[in-house]
Amino acid sequence: MESTEIRHDRPARRAGGRTSSPRKRVALAAVTTLTLLTSACGGGGGDSAEAAGGAQDANTLPEATTYGEIPNAPKDPAPAEPTDGEVLHPKRELAIHDAVDGTEIARLPVEQISSPTWVPVVKREGDWAQILLPTRPNGATGWIKAGEDAVETAENDYLVNVDREAFTLEILKGGEQIGEWQVGLGKEEHPTPKGRAYIIASIEETVNDYSPIVLPLSSHSSSHKTYGGGPGTVGFHTWPDDSFVGKPSSDGCIRVTQDALDALAELPLGTVVNIQ
Repeated sequence: MESTEIRHDRPARRAGGRTSSPRKRVALAAVTTLTLLTSACGGGGGDSAEAAGGAQDANTLPEATTYGEIPNAPKDPAPAEPTDGEVLHPKRELAIHDAVDGTEIARLPVEQISSPTWVPVVKREGDWAQILLPTRPNGATGWIKAGEDAVETAENDYLVNVDREAFTLEILKGGEQIGEWQVGLGKEEHPTPKGRAYIIASIEETVNDYSPIVLPLSSHSSSHKTYGGGPGTVGFHTWPDDSFVGKPSSDGCIRVTQDALDALAELPLGTVVNIQ
């Protein structure tokens, strides 16, 4: 089926409320008509761009998308913490390394699920940036050369916190809460994965009739290797009624009310989601 892509750009705002330069922009989630997500979240692959040079043939490296798996990727060094808000967009396909000046382990595409790739930075060492990856295993990271010729950079002062015990979701901007809701989470046999994730895309649904938009995250189900035609990607979506609120009711995704989804859909790609 042919997809219709609607792109939106909006300026990233610094923690103090100042808008960054026009060149440093975070793309608002590109809403794409796809048939990849049904009652739980599946996912889509990214589009390849110009390969970054390196010691290994780029075509032999796995692509870092929601369909990918990079078992030898470094683990997230602080999965329960927020980041400092820096997000990056690759100007071309970039090699991902297992350490600063380390071995190439994957490729970071320019797009993910027909949306521009924006990834959170969890650590910096000069021109090198350690980024969260949208692949399996959950919490996978990698290092990229993040010079001005390779990436666009922006500051994202939004943060989403999900409390699995209290069944709550809150959105913070600059450290201040701007909204809080009760949510539904994964059942005991299909738990919503814990850790630090981020919003990778926005999908306009064409299969189900209960959630007009699904927001896939970088994390995956631990109990579903595949789901609904996708790789078991976890995400935010609504439900036909509010019976899910405050309950373990899903196959791993985070079920939210319509007003919560409306607020989440306004967040830029790369927004960190802490699930604890």
